[in-house]
Amino acid sequence: MKLNIHPDYKLGTVTCSCGYSFKVYSTMGDQSIDICSECHPFYTGKQKLVDTAGRIEKFKKKYNRA
Repeated sequence: MKLNIHPDYKLGTVTCSCGYSFKVYSTMGDQSIDICSECHPFYTGKQKLVDTAGRIEKFKKKYNRA
């Protein structure tokens, strides 16, 4: 294995725009992110479902070749 070709692997802090922060090992050091698991709607249970049933029925009606 070659020596001195790999970047430094150090402990850094990841900070979200919501204020949540956590420690990770990375070659980048400290990082800022826009969204994390503490504020993302999928993980917090506040997600909205889009009703596509009407669109699917409209497509089937328009292109039905039976």
